[in-house]
Amino acid sequence: MSVRISVITICFNNLAELLSTCVSVDAQDLLPYEHWIIDGSTNGDIRNYLETHDQPPYRKWVSERDSGIADAFNKGVMRSAGDVINMLNSADTYFDSGVLKIVAEQFEMNPQMMWLHGKYQLQRRGVWVTIGKPFEAGKLYRGMRSLSHQSMFVRRGLHDRFGLYDLSLKNAMDYDFVCRISVESFHFMSQPLVIFAPGGVTDSNYLRSLSETKSVYKKHFGGTLMLEIWQARLKFLHYILKSPIGGALYKLKVWVKLENA
Repeated sequence: MSVRISVITICFNNLAELLSTCVSVDAQDLLPYEHWIIDGSTNGDIRNYLETHDQPPYRKWVSERDSGIADAFNKGVMRSAGDVINMLNSADTYFDSGVLKIVAEQFEMNPQMMWLHGKYQLQRRGVWVTIGKPFEAGKLYRGMRSLSHQSMFVRRGLHDRFGLYDLSLKNAMDYDFVCRISVESFHFMSQPLVIFAPGGVTDSNYLRSLSETKSVYKKHFGGTLMLEIWQARLKFLHYILKSPIGGALYKLKVWVKLENA
C-alpha cells in the first residue's frame, strides 16, 4: 500500500483517554505511517508514560504548551510527513481494525480524490447513534452538519494549498478548513469510521461554537437568510433535547428508526 497515513492526536491532561486511542490505532490491520501525539498538558503524566513505556516505531510525540486546539492541530500537520492526514482526538477510537486499510484503498483507487469522510458513532441522550451524510457544499450554512474532523481524511496537499487551521478560532477551526476545501473532490464512505467518546457539551461552548460558525460562513460566503434560520433552529433544538420531554422524544425517534430499519 503506497498511501501513507499520518494520524494526529491532540491531548490535554487525559492519559487514560489517550491510551484508549493508542490501542485503537495500534490494532489497525494497516498501521499508520506515523502517529503524532501533540501533548499540551500542564502535568507530565502523558510525557512520562510515552518516555518510559515501549512505543511502536511510528509513534512520535511533542510535549509542550499550546495556545489552543488550532495551534495543536497545526503542530501535528507541520510535523507530519504522510500523504493523508487524519485528526483523531484523544478518547476517540476507530470503529474497527479495518478503517485505515479501507481508507488507504480509496485514496489508492482514486488519485484525483482530495479528501474523504465517513459516518461516525456517538451518544445522544444516552443512546448510541450513527451519524453521517455525504458532504454538500451548498448546505455549509448548516455548519459541520453530519461531518466531523475525526472522520475526515485529507491529502496533505490541501494544507499546502489552503493553509493551516485558523488560530483565532476556538471551536470552528475545522469548519473553517472545510469551507476552504469545499470545492475539492471528495468521497463519502457509508460505513462508520470513528467512535466518539461520550461527553457533554456545555451551553456556553455550544453557543460559542454556533457564533463562530456563523462568522466563518459569512467570511467565506456572506450572510444569508438560510444561515439565520438554521442558527435559530439549532439553538431551539439544543435546548429542547436537553429537556426531559425532548430527551424522551429523541429516544423514541431512534427506537422507531431501528424498528423500521
